[in-house]
Amino acid sequence: MAIEGVSKQIGDRLILDGINLNVPPGKIYGISGPNGSGKSMLLRVICGLVHPTRGRVWIFGREIGKDVEFPGETGVLIETPGFLPHYSGFRNLQLLAMIRNRISREDIVNTIRLVGLDPYEPKPVRTYSTGMRQRLGIAQAIMENPRLLLLDEPTNGLDREGIKDVHRLLKELRADGVTILLTSHSREEIDELCDAEFVMGNGRLSSIHISPARF
Repeated sequence: MAIEGVSKQIGDRLILDGINLNVPPGKIYGISGPNGSGKSMLLRVICGLVHPTRGRVWIFGREIGKDVEFPGETGVLIETPGFLPHYSGFRNLQLLAMIRNRISREDIVNTIRLVGLDPYEPKPVRTYSTGMRQRLGIAQAIMENPRLLLLDEPTNGLDREGIKDVHRLLKELRADGVTILLTSHSREEIDELCDAEFVMGNGRLSSIHISPARF
């Protein structure tokens, strides 16, 4: 993944200001910073949901918005997961999987179990707790075995046990060679998971902290 001179302006507000980033694969990278610093917007630009005002983004050697509209082999969870409220968790993921038709019913079942949910739970998503919806959101991000994961506050709404489960899963994915870029407000989470941390402020990457033991 490479980001070159990315800026995003909406009206008079400059949300991203000349972001440059080039990260080696197979690591977990954290983006920290206060609310409104541009963390979520950067993820939206990377995955093609928002076009930058200036600058370019490459994922797996292909320029987003030029070579492809959306990056392939990329799982995304940005803010609150959106699902069809009257369907079960399994049915929601099944419908999403039909778009690319890359995975089987068994793959979906296994992924739901991987995030600590029951794939055969019949109750609709509208009855899910915040933590259950977050787990299902992580399941949809990883179910097609992406090489890159973009996760916005992945442990938001989870209890302590749920946070441990997600941390364990992300470490396993890193061990399998998946590159993960996540945002977090938790100092503990950044320290435990991330091989490098990018600190955002006023739309800029103001500093970079690298864990020497992990590189």
